[in-house]
Amino acid sequence: LSRTTTIMILLNYNKAVHRVPRKIIHPGMLTEIFFSSRQKSTSTKSGFDKVAVVGLGLMGHGVCQVAAASKMHQTVIAYEPNMEFLDRGRQRIEKSVTTLLSKGKVSEEDANRMLESIKFTTDNADLADADFVIEAVIENMDLKKNVYQMLGEICKPEAIFASNTSSLSITEMAELSDRPERLVGVHFFNPVQIMKLVEVIHTKHTDSSVIDKAFDWAKGLGKVAVKCDDTPGFIVNRLLVPNMVQAMMMVDRGDATVRDIDLSMQLGAGHPMGPLHLADYVGLDTCYYIMDGWIQKYPNEPGFTMAKGLKERVNAGNLGRKTGKGFYNWDGDKRGDPAV
Repeated sequence: LSRTTTIMILLNYNKAVHRVPRKIIHPGMLTEIFFSSRQKSTSTKSGFDKVAVVGLGLMGHGVCQVAAASKMHQTVIAYEPNMEFLDRGRQRIEKSVTTLLSKGKVSEEDANRMLESIKFTTDNADLADADFVIEAVIENMDLKKNVYQMLGEICKPEAIFASNTSSLSITEMAELSDRPERLVGVHFFNPVQIMKLVEVIHTKHTDSSVIDKAFDWAKGLGKVAVKCDDTPGFIVNRLLVPNMVQAMMMVDRGDATVRDIDLSMQLGAGHPMGPLHLADYVGLDTCYYIMDGWIQKYPNEPGFTMAKGLKERVNAGNLGRKTGKGFYNWDGDKRGDPAV
């Protein structure tokens, strides 16, 4: 889903960036389960000589790093208007690359090339000749509107814009931009350096050639790309969030205990962790704001409903792992017994 607000879960789990355990780490806005694996770069040409990433937070710095690692681009522009945020993103990338080098995952030559190919800047004029611009700012539509207005004024007419939003409307962003036919969604999952999936989101406005270029670009990064229409939550989050809320509603009704619900989904469905464990991990406040936003925007969608226990826990400040208590008690990242 960062930390972003509204409909996105961005968990900072840096330890996982270089080694993939058989468990869920994330959320991107919502959760990402990884069962493997070492990401492989590819020599596939994307057709984009210069790529730019706007926003170097938890997701943006990862997108910048994998783009630089792909060897597909002459230059990757890393843009933040604020120097403090730019330096923070730079440090994240440098730390990640240094760890890869120390573990023998990349050669010194590749590590140096990767870092040298990134141009860090606070000057938006450096975006002017970018071929492909990925927006990765926080999940706030007003902020994104300002970003796309700025990009429309600065970038060349043929540039393609892409948003890494986890579930805000791509159609709304396209219509706020000056080029709706050249704007797509490219939803990465956290941590970007490891998670294999990228959802490529198209709207009724998107030109088919733009969809194909974005899809091929994601594959060129060594990712597995899937296509989806601009539906709330896209594929992963549209299925995942209601699933977690249904588990919470079972607890509300007294159908089963927290322990038994999670254990059943682990052993009966093969999930690495149960839905209530996962909800605690990603943050109950995030789950609440996601579902609440969907309910308000799509009041006639029967799949979007609120669990009483979720609202009560959020109101009480029991947000899961990050506060030490949710459906479970937590000691840092270590889950304890179900909370009373």
